[in-house]
Amino acid sequence: MFNLFSLDSGICAPSGFFADGLSAGLKPPSANGKKSLDVAFVHAHTLCDVFALFTTNAFDAAPIKHAKALIAANGGALKSNFVLVNTKNANAMTGKEGVADVQNLLHALQEKHPQIHNPLMSSTGVIGVRLPMEKISSVFSEIDLNARNPHNAANAILTTDRFTKEIAFEVKTDSGTFTIGAMCKGAGMIHPSLATMLCFITTDACVPREEGQELLRLASEESFNAVSVDGDMSTNDTVLLLANGQSGVFEREAFLYALKTALHKLATDMARDGEGANKLVAFEVCGAKNREQAKRAARALSCSLLVKTAIFGCDPNWGRIASTIGASGVDCDELMLTISFGDVCVYRHGEILFDAATEARAAEMMRAESLRIVCDLGQGDGVFVAYGCDLGYNYIKINADYRS
Repeated sequence: MFNLFSLDSGICAPSGFFADGLSAGLKPPSANGKKSLDVAFVHAHTLCDVFALFTTNAFDAAPIKHAKALIAANGGALKSNFVLVNTKNANAMTGKEGVADVQNLLHALQEKHPQIHNPLMSSTGVIGVRLPMEKISSVFSEIDLNARNPHNAANAILTTDRFTKEIAFEVKTDSGTFTIGAMCKGAGMIHPSLATMLCFITTDACVPREEGQELLRLASEESFNAVSVDGDMSTNDTVLLLANGQSGVFEREAFLYALKTALHKLATDMARDGEGANKLVAFEVCGAKNREQAKRAARALSCSLLVKTAIFGCDPNWGRIASTIGASGVDCDELMLTISFGDVCVYRHGEILFDAATEARAAEMMRAESLRIVCDLGQGDGVFVAYGCDLGYNYIKINADYRS
């Protein structure tokens, strides 16, 4: 038995973890002239086991290249106690110089703070521009390794996000209590695999080295690998789990449940915060031949521009949904298909149920901030839920001048 209790201390909730956000002048000041937070860090007083997932984009960013090399150099069993994060600059497509910039920054950081070991770096922002080294390094002397300002850290990693994304749980089990905290950012360039997104997770659970990577993969599969805002995969997607084992407690079922719950909340927050979006949409595909086919169809729906624009207009255009499923390459038959907007069924096994009254009910349901579209393929027992959002005018406004 285990129980989860929500906490408000985000990434700093687990014992032994610290975080803060600083201003290096990477972002312009806010409207009231106040400096914007644009560099964050996560620190642990003791070395942590590091478990990581990265983008599958072939052009992975320099911080990821550096992290992969460091993990490999440690035989896949990296221990670290520090993560540095900058926004406004992705340090991607910057070649060997970009990796050297990461190495030089982290070396300068360790010179200022010798208690930092095997530091990692994550970046988000514009692709194809070298890091502003002097600006970032200028805040190293301001870093307080004992600071507990999780909300500042969560704010400092944002780009086009409209709100911070944080979560924390205390988990009480029969054998003791452990805590998990997390923060992430992401609103655009979000697409499986991983879904630009960065996520940092801390825990004082005593996660076995041989299990942590698999647990992180399992938790990400139905969260970060199930969300799409615009169908574009970033060069910088990163999920880092730092486990210091300080609680001395580990129960696999409880930890996996807590991790899944945390990542699911953060992933759906990203879809809800999609650039220019107004609605969070769950695309549930059931009755597929198998789970992989359900995933393929659900992901296709979450990425379809025609489906997303119909949702923006509160238009229950079920024909676009049917067409997208048919084009996804899964086994399907129009005489076995059922499509529903929430509990409003508009098409069942070849019968069109879309009369004026049904259309009005479906359209009304689509005006809600959260919507569920259910498609039963009638082919088997495969189920998968993908998450996405509508596509509105502001998406174009945001991305037409993203570099400015």
